[in-house]
Amino acid sequence: MFQSAKHNSGADAHVVIGKGMVIKGRLDSEEDVFLNGELEGDLNISNCRLTIGPEGKVVANARAREVDISGTLTGNVESSEKTSIRSSGRLTGDVKTRGIVIEEGAVFKGKVEIVTNSEPAAEARNAE
Repeated sequence: MFQSAKHNSGADAHVVIGKGMVIKGRLDSEEDVFLNGELEGDLNISNCRLTIGPEGKVVANARAREVDISGTLTGNVESSEKTSIRSSGRLTGDVKTRGIVIEEGAVFKGKVEIVTNSEPAAEARNAE
């Protein structure tokens, strides 16, 4: 419980996109990102954590080591470790990940593909 509150605050993120910001286009980062604004386009957070805060509204495909959703994401998600949809989160899209957490109250519409430890999510995507 305390851990998820910490992640949702954006305190540990190196890049913070506040709720007053609107981005249209591609966001690439090699640092953790906390997104509480709006983004339409594409997210590529290489080997880092993407947190979509409770006010975050994203229409994009997202790639990251970990994806934590407390806001709204419409698009496909690829995470090499774990995807979490918090109780306030909404995800419409397919997920490819090693592990998934869907809290009670969360909304998820899509399909999930769990990849094994020997098959990273990014490699599984390239094999298709």
